[in-house]
Amino acid sequence: MQKAIYAGLMVATFCLGWHTSQAANTDRGRQIYTARCGGCHSILENGAGPRHQGLFGCRAGTQPGFAYSEALRKSNIVWDEHTLDRWLAKPSSFVPGNKMIVQLLNDDADRQNVIAYLRETTRGPGDCISPDE
Repeated sequence: MQKAIYAGLMVATFCLGWHTSQAANTDRGRQIYTARCGGCHSILENGAGPRHQGLFGCRAGTQPGFAYSEALRKSNIVWDEHTLDRWLAKPSSFVPGNKMIVQLLNDDADRQNVIAYLRETTRGPGDCISPDE
């Protein structure tokens, strides 16, 4: 009986350690965002790409002051972890005809790190249209 309990504790410890090591890293996400996304995007200001403040829960293509493609404006996408992952993996397949033609985050871990960084950093009010509007 003690061996079974000990074995169970070992498995639980291993699984907890594995899960923790798989968790997204916001510091790494910031580094990746700065290096790969920062040339066009920022959190607070529009540039060649739209700003990201208030990103989560917004309908795609509705942040004021940026000229979005018609395809993105009509996509009815609401940004969350799942939609961002699909977008960052291959924007041209997710929304054909959009303006973001670069694909900079092929690695799943890199995408998860960037998404975690964006989730933490873009909190606060945005000016986009919510899904309810």
